[in-house]
Formats: sequence, structure tokens, C-alpha cells
Amino acid sequence: MTRATTLDAYKIEVAKRIAGSSPDLFGEPLPEILKSIVVLDISIDRDGVLQQVSLRRSNGFKALEQRAEASVRKAGPFSAPAPELLRGTSSVRFLETFLFRDDGRFQIRSLVE
Repeated sequence: MTRATTLDAYKIEVAKRIAGSSPDLFGEPLPEILKSIVVLDISIDRDGVLQQVSLRRSNGFKALEQRAEASVRKAGPFSAPAPELLRGTSSVRFLETFLFRDDGRFQIRSLVE
């Protein structure tokens, strides 16, 4: 497996890891109206260890915010980011969006076509 050398490719790699470890993911098409959209700020260090996950934006459903954060924490550790992504820093940081439907299950924006 080759290492992701762009931030978009690395986000997809991380999203796939989260999706693979979460029983709350759904595969059907997105509903027209979502119950909640949760945006998380994620930081992963040079070894693939989650440094931080924090809420960036939500519409107030605390249980769904916590489910999104827990899904990220459970999925780690992640693959180490390529040096091109670190650019001399100790971690890579990005936003990821969780799209929740009424039953509390979600899709991850980076994996939605």
C-alpha cells in the first residue's frame, strides 16, 4: 500500500479506517434531510497517533457529537502521514465532517461520492 501524499488522499485513508471500525456507519444513499452535521478538527502526529479531536461545528445534538468523536478515537492509531504532509511539523491537521441521519447512524464526508 502506498502512502498518501496529499491531504485529501490522507483524509480518505483516515475516513476509511474510521468507517471500518464503526458499527454506526450506513452505506445507503444520504437522505434528503440530515438530522445533524458534525465537523471535527483532527490532528494526527508523525507516527499516526491521534493528538487531538475536537468539535468545530455542530447543530447541538450532544450525543451525535460524542459519537463522532468516539468513532475517531476508536479507529486510531492511523497510518503515519507522509513527510510531504507534515512539511517539517510534528502533525497533520484537518477537518472531517460526519453526516448523521435520524437513526443516529452516519457517513463520513470524505467517503461520500
